[in-house]
Amino acid sequence: MDTIAARIAPLRARLAEHPLYGRIQTADHLRTFMEAHVFAVWDFMSLLKALQARLTCVAVPWRPTPWPQIRRFVNEIVLGEESDVFEGRVGSHFELYLEAMREAGADTGGIARLLAGLPGLDLEGAPEGARRFVESTFELIDAGEVHAMAAAFTFGREDLIPEMFRGLVRELNAELGGRFAKYQWYLERHIEVDGEDHGPLALRMVADLCGDDERRREEAAEAAEKALLARIALWDGILAGL
Repeated sequence: MDTIAARIAPLRARLAEHPLYGRIQTADHLRTFMEAHVFAVWDFMSLLKALQARLTCVAVPWRPTPWPQIRRFVNEIVLGEESDVFEGRVGSHFELYLEAMREAGADTGGIARLLAGLPGLDLEGAPEGARRFVESTFELIDAGEVHAMAAAFTFGREDLIPEMFRGLVRELNAELGGRFAKYQWYLERHIEVDGEDHGPLALRMVADLCGDDERRREEAAEAAEKALLARIALWDGILAGL
């Protein structure tokens, strides 16, 4: 996976240094960010569940899949993302994100329209950048190449959000009497879980699924690049709307 990491390093650097982070200065700016980013949070859950469907057994009758370590990793991620504990109660990170948006006064209308239209993909209420971001992920899911999905999942995660942005959220939360408290928790929680076991295990998942197959390795690298480019385009779109 060192080859993929080296190949996408310039794109990761572009994300880490994106001008969007420096441009967000006010609570209104942060609300605009949340209104687009929430689609990426939902999108992440859809990609995760696509991986769970392929890498574990969710059918009846049950049968074991060939990747016991990957099964455990994916199920651990699903447990945390879909059923984490916040202040003594259980909920998904996506649901907590919606709560954080309401707490901050952000508009949840666009994502509510998407949820109401499921299982269709009604993205009319999404900002343009968010719409294209979700569409790119679902193209990958529909293609069904599990090693490519795993690469997009591994290399396009929330650990790309830099400390300077999280620091701004902490400052705004303190200034506004806790209006961004849940959002602060969400950001810090993702850095916490991604930085412990999940990062190395995700890399192992991609390596195991690609094996020694050069075609799969190339497809995984291309999927990682596309995921990062889609994230950059999403950030570009939010920046243009500020």
